Amino acid sequence: MKKIYVVGIGAGNYDGMTVGAVRTLEKVDVIVGYTVYIDLIKPFFATKTFISTPMMKETERCRIALEKAAEGKTVAMICSGDAGIYGMASPILELAEEYGVETEIIAGVTAASSGAALLGSPITCDFAVISLSDLLTPYETIINRVENIAKADMCMVIYNPSSRKRSDYMQRVCEIILKYRSSNTVCGICRNIGREGQDYEITTLSELTTKEIDMFTTVFIGNSTTKVVNGRMVTPRGYSYEK
Repeated sequence: MKKIYVVGIGAGNYDGMTVGAVRTLEKVDVIVGYTVYIDLIKPFFATKTFISTPMMKETERCRIALEKAAEGKTVAMICSGDAGIYGMASPILELAEEYGVETEIIAGVTAASSGAALLGSPITCDFAVISLSDLLTPYETIINRVENIAKADMCMVIYNPSSRKRSDYMQRVCEIILKYRSSNTVCGICRNIGREGQDYEITTLSELTTKEIDMFTTVFIGNSTTKVVNGRMVTPRGYSYEK
């Protein structure tokens, strides 16, 4: 059977992978992925054949993986977090028919979930996830989506919030949200989730732009009900606690 698995590896540490992800990677012949992600998991699956490509080579990476599967190898394409959330599930599914390869998607733990666990419970109610990377999505589209999320008073999780080329994007996002929410809106910052140097802090919307934020940071912006409870970020679900 010619088959490829698209596997979400979470943050890349063994404890953060799902049982399904681990079992899949244990049984495949070849593991393909972005260089950084391959380096993260290689110590746990040392007997496998690994193929890696650098950033900006996503389509090439997918074709390499599919070619190996078409040759009869059982292949896993790995992605950080979840394979279907800014991952490789979509391009693999779009290309697989061309190679006559069966596909299976293995869910992983995305940063919205693992980061939320560090902060407390910031996305217990309705929330939206958005990436500020404009490599594949036009900047104007991103900003329009941010504005609509802010208007809806939904909690927001921001992936890829900043880079050297996009150093002012996070500030622009905060300016938009401040049109609809208080400057004291509770926010959270998670850095290097599940990796060396992991830490988090709780702050406010007005202070967010003064914080150190990079591509390894995930930002959580609360809604109008989000609060701090015993040092944790909490968005109430709406339950009544009266006895």
